Amino acid sequence: MLYIYPLVVFFLSLVCAQTSSAPACSTTIKPKNATPSVASGWEARVVATGLTKPRGIIFDSSGHLLVVQQGKGIGSLSLTDNGGACVIAGQPMDVILDSTLNHGIELSSDGKTLYASSTEAVYSWSYDPTSSKNTSIPRQLIGGMNTSDHTTRTLLLSRKAEGMLMVSRGSTSNLDPLAEDITSGHSQIKAFNITNATSLYDYDTDGLLLGWGLRNSVGIAEEPITGGIYSVENSVDEMVRDGQNIHQDNPGEEMNFHGYLNGTKYAKQGGNYGYPSCFAAWDVGAIPSNAGLEVGTQFAIGDQNATINDTFCKNDCAAPRLTFQAHMAPLDMKFNDNGTAAWITFHGSWDRTDPIGYKLSVVEFANGSPVEPANSSTAAIDIVSNPDLSKCPDGCFRPVGLVWDSKGRLFMSSDATGEIYVVVRPDGSSANSASPSSGLPPTGTASAARASGTKPSEAPRQVRNSWALLVAFVAVSIFM
Repeated sequence: MLYIYPLVVFFLSLVCAQTSSAPACSTTIKPKNATPSVASGWEARVVATGLTKPRGIIFDSSGHLLVVQQGKGIGSLSLTDNGGACVIAGQPMDVILDSTLNHGIELSSDGKTLYASSTEAVYSWSYDPTSSKNTSIPRQLIGGMNTSDHTTRTLLLSRKAEGMLMVSRGSTSNLDPLAEDITSGHSQIKAFNITNATSLYDYDTDGLLLGWGLRNSVGIAEEPITGGIYSVENSVDEMVRDGQNIHQDNPGEEMNFHGYLNGTKYAKQGGNYGYPSCFAAWDVGAIPSNAGLEVGTQFAIGDQNATINDTFCKNDCAAPRLTFQAHMAPLDMKFNDNGTAAWITFHGSWDRTDPIGYKLSVVEFANGSPVEPANSSTAAIDIVSNPDLSKCPDGCFRPVGLVWDSKGRLFMSSDATGEIYVVVRPDGSSANSASPSSGLPPTGTASAARASGTKPSEAPRQVRNSWALLVAFVAVSIFM
């Protein structure tokens, strides 16, 4: 019988290897606030701290992490990489000192031109990724955007249409009447061909219109397989309908579709998405005169009249492809490389009695579109979140920017805490290749369990199989 003990030890080592977490990092940075809650099968660690309101982030071709520090400029972080989540950033090196830069950042496909935005304008600089330094004075590409309230100008270069730079511009107030005028340039997403631009573009009058009536669509992303353009929308605050305040859970935040830049035709490209008159329903039961409404249905704000009413909103305004809980404030969206998942940062609410958001979530995609129907209320699966929302906003991390590195790890900025996080799979597999149908875990919610195809209480299948194999082996050995 003694011969079985070495084999038992061998099988136990296999089981332990499969159930153990990733090895501890030799050096770690403690989060400024409580350690985030992370879904099973994932790990999140702080990479950098002490930054000045980090917003947009991007990697250059040499592996430097470029960070927009709101009100300061752009810094460069060199990373000490010990594998997995064991990544530590050095002190930021100043690339551009400009206090007007506040959010948007991009790099050209060859990595040698850096783009960034202020409230008023979009600029470019020649950039050397080896030294991580700009090598020219700024050149203004787009101007005419100097409006108040929503002041970030998100930038996204199309990977399907070379030289097309998308720029999102929000409203000048909670309810901006100028956004009703398509010529105002307010609350719009446009694309500009910057390949051989010889003169300054004016945002109001130039560019290709991808959508208007978009209150503050901070996050923009291009689906990598089909080239479809999506945005995530921060909807209106303090909403009133038929004299009743319904702002706690209405309207919903939105994910909108805007067509393509790669030549694929989309008849509704450049359409009206409703703001400042029409919004997406979330908690239908709280909306007065709610006949015919469901999650995601466009409905009219205030008192309906002959011009602005639910029929107009439904028939004349583009409805969101997905709708999320009100006031979660989505600020960025990044697809994985195979187009099966869209990752979204939810910065978190202020206009709600009970805080909501303050998390990183993921939405399943297939064939260029979300898997969930437009009336779904369970499309977003939480991966990294704050453990106690009652501490928010002051005692919470607040996600903003996202970027993938070359190893398939997801990096995330938190402006309120001055931190950068890295999100990984502890088993060493690429987070970039994970999707809700091929490995994203349950998060303890019904929606996550549905999307992942498992119950929240289930152990990983390979662990159960290993234990079953061990028990069977020992049982057989005993009776031999």
